[in-house]
Amino acid sequence: MNNAPSKRPFKGKKDFKKQKPRLRHKADLWGTHAVTAAWLNPDREVKALYITDAMLESFRSVMKEAAGLQRPEPQIIDKKEMDRMLPGAVHQGIAVDVAPLPETFVMDLVARTAAHKKSTILILDQVTDPHNVGAILRSACAFGVDGMVMQRKNSPELTGVLAKTATGAVEHVPVAYEINLSDTIDTLKGHGFTVIGLDEHAETIADVQKGGKIAFVLGAEGTGMRPKVKEHCDLVVSLPTVGPIESLNVSNAAAIALYALNN
Repeated sequence: MNNAPSKRPFKGKKDFKKQKPRLRHKADLWGTHAVTAAWLNPDREVKALYITDAMLESFRSVMKEAAGLQRPEPQIIDKKEMDRMLPGAVHQGIAVDVAPLPETFVMDLVARTAAHKKSTILILDQVTDPHNVGAILRSACAFGVDGMVMQRKNSPELTGVLAKTATGAVEHVPVAYEINLSDTIDTLKGHGFTVIGLDEHAETIADVQKGGKIAFVLGAEGTGMRPKVKEHCDLVVSLPTVGPIESLNVSNAAAIALYALNN
């Protein structure tokens, strides 16, 4: 009886070559602006920073600015590894693993604006495209919006492509996720907000009295506001457009409407 150990078949040189283990990283935010804003935000817990050698030099000034915050040591990885970690993303050689921001509710926004004579809060009714939500957040930050509300069930998270598109605004504009937007609208009305919905079949926004506390509602791409949400608005307005194209992308409409409400 032959008790000699069996020989496994020879598979070539790769059989003997020591394989380099592939690192497994997790990143929630990427891109220069999104990562910089998160890194400098004292309310944001940063678990890991992944960065290429080329990007590290330009990011040192940001690290120095955040010297008083508890931040991890950067992990240097090459561009190919970052491409594998974030396939298809325009990461610019920098990404972070972060904890979610503290949860916000509509009453937090009410408290935040209680002493303000003038205030604007955005409400997004099932706007689902993260590029659009990110662009809206960027405009909201630029025009001094005090907060934004989205439906908990049908809205994107404040990470990834959304945060990259928002170019850091995720760290500056508090976002509340609520279950029922109609109830949320009633809550804001009870605290002195005039609720205005945007719809292409309505009177022009130019006739709206400016000032005071306004909650501005934007509907989903294509379908607009849901009927029940529209019913809870104090008034519904449109943007004055001309020509064969009568409607705008929701993020463009948000920027124009916010400008109109502030000028």
